[in-house]
Amino acid sequence: MRFTQHSSIIASLLAALSCAAVLHADSIQGSWQAPALDRWMYPFNATPGTRPTISTFGSDPASADFDSRDGQFIVAFDTAPIVPGGLGAENYTVTSAVLTVEFANDRIVAYDPTPDSWQTFLAPGDPAFVADADAGQPIELFGCGFRNGFSATNFVENSPYATPPNPLASGVRNAFALSFDGSGAPIDVSNNPRLGFDPQQFATGQISELAPGELIPLRAKMTFSVSVSEPQIQAYLRQGLNRGRVFLVISSLTFVQQQGGNFPAFYAKESPLIAVGQARPASLALSVETGPNCAAADINCDGAVNGTDLTVLLSSWGSSGSGDINGDGSVNGTDLTALLGAWTN
Repeated sequence: MRFTQHSSIIASLLAALSCAAVLHADSIQGSWQAPALDRWMYPFNATPGTRPTISTFGSDPASADFDSRDGQFIVAFDTAPIVPGGLGAENYTVTSAVLTVEFANDRIVAYDPTPDSWQTFLAPGDPAFVADADAGQPIELFGCGFRNGFSATNFVENSPYATPPNPLASGVRNAFALSFDGSGAPIDVSNNPRLGFDPQQFATGQISELAPGELIPLRAKMTFSVSVSEPQIQAYLRQGLNRGRVFLVISSLTFVQQQGGNFPAFYAKESPLIAVGQARPASLALSVETGPNCAAADINCDGAVNGTDLTVLLSSWGSSGSGDINGDGSVNGTDLTALLGAWTN
């Protein structure tokens, strides 16, 4: 009788320890069919946040009058409550992020699914010029940076493009295409051809049904599959999810002439065609895991695989509980072997 009582007490303690010690990560599939904010960042844009279409294009890299990435397309998505905010940036892991946009012009832009080097955007007479080996220029995705007191929490659709005294100069826009330098520090990539470097894109736009060089038809859908495995990009997305709003910037260095040229245009959420189902605004799909990011054998997620994890595993033996390290639906000898193989303390 005493042995039975003791066994019952031990089993209860093990079950309590299992419940108390194990930290579960939740997997969330989120989809946002329209942005909370979409904005054309262009120095001569008189209708920020209200245009039905938004275009991207470059300017002459040899001129310091304007940014090389002159027309930029900013989108922001309010990710909460689908992905709860405020958990701490370290408690989000983005396993997939795909932005989709729809073209608002018809067969005037050549599809280029691969990055071009900064030298291809120089004037042909420049000693560093390199001819572009393929047709068109890629459409690229970046993060969004801010200056002059603006941030992801206070920038809105009708925020000023830049701050006086010279709001039309190069390098002054209040929100800009952002990436990271070799040390991981955030940088403005609006003038990468002029400064002579190739930026780290978050993604390059893809259209699966087109071959490179084909002209992009009206309403074609371009997708940007974000490089979530890159540490700085992952950290950027985590910060946005923690804040509850994720900003992204679509940019291209498409060659144009002053006040003219063929450049990509996309539907904004304000387009009247969207209301009647004839167009779609930018959309975002995310796969996110929330909770501590730890090794499978570290069952209680305390940074070590040790006796506490072993106790949890044994308390769920024969079930599909927390000790199911390999995810086969049963806690058994295979899981025990995996735990012992990962033992750290």
